[in-house]
Amino acid sequence: MDKKFTNVLISLVAVLALFAVVMFVLGAQEPAEGAALNFSVDQGSVVARFAFVVIGIALAFGVYFATKANKAWEVGTREVVWMAIGAALYAVFSWLFNGTVFVVPSLSQVSLRPAIAIPMFFGFAFGPVVGFFTGAVGNMFGDALTGFGLSPQWSIGNGLIGFVSGMWMLFSDKKKSMDTVLYVSGGLAVVTALLFFMNRGQANMLYYNDNEGVYGDAQISIFAGLAILIGFALVFGVRYFFRDNEDIATAVTWGMLGNIVGLLFASLSDMVINGFTLPVTIVGQFLPAAGPNLIFAAILVPMLVVAYTSTRAQSGR
Repeated sequence: MDKKFTNVLISLVAVLALFAVVMFVLGAQEPAEGAALNFSVDQGSVVARFAFVVIGIALAFGVYFATKANKAWEVGTREVVWMAIGAALYAVFSWLFNGTVFVVPSLSQVSLRPAIAIPMFFGFAFGPVVGFFTGAVGNMFGDALTGFGLSPQWSIGNGLIGFVSGMWMLFSDKKKSMDTVLYVSGGLAVVTALLFFMNRGQANMLYYNDNEGVYGDAQISIFAGLAILIGFALVFGVRYFFRDNEDIATAVTWGMLGNIVGLLFASLSDMVINGFTLPVTIVGQFLPAAGPNLIFAAILVPMLVVAYTSTRAQSGR
């Protein structure tokens, strides 16, 4: 059996097995009082949630299988180490910026998450498989650290963010692929923003304090509704401002597409799991999450790429 195929399959099956254990074993148990981690999963919808975990992993494997000859799919000891480092960093920083630190009005709890730059960067720098593991596993443990329980389909969505961020490696012509990504991302940004304007009255649950049981309804702000267009404009600017630095332009542009694809996957899955309508899940979940993420991507991903490039240059690699 081809070693590359075996290593990619093992990596994805490992993610699937980890999610299965967490969802059906740890997730079914009541967290102990004062426990550092809360892996609880709504058992009434756990099968549907796991189905989307399987679908997300199957999508990743499908992309691999269609392009398996590409060097992007090399997974060795180095990549495994980066998976562990990336997931750990994303978990810790997701925890630091999750919960009640920076919260925006949304259907479900959505907070500003600058840590989203981590799976984007790890996918860009070390490949789609590393990006997928970083986003999926890191988000799951970050949510567990926060203590509010898990939404596994959203963790897989975060995995797809890292996965798509690494897909630039599948294309020989970086500039042409970036232009295509800009067209696709721009189209999706415009369509979802239009849904916001068509559903301005959509009430969203604004999370306040879980311990005290304080919740309230609020519409998302005009900034939150337009943030995806603002984020797209910033990424577009980075793409052309750094046109002579293909690493930065590539990382930010593909990270944008990964963010849109991954969060659309998670948001649309809730139409099945929670019975949300399309306008409700786009306005109530996708836009409050995806827009700010793009703004952070445009600002933070270039910094990570510059730091990484500088480190590699100093080490002679």
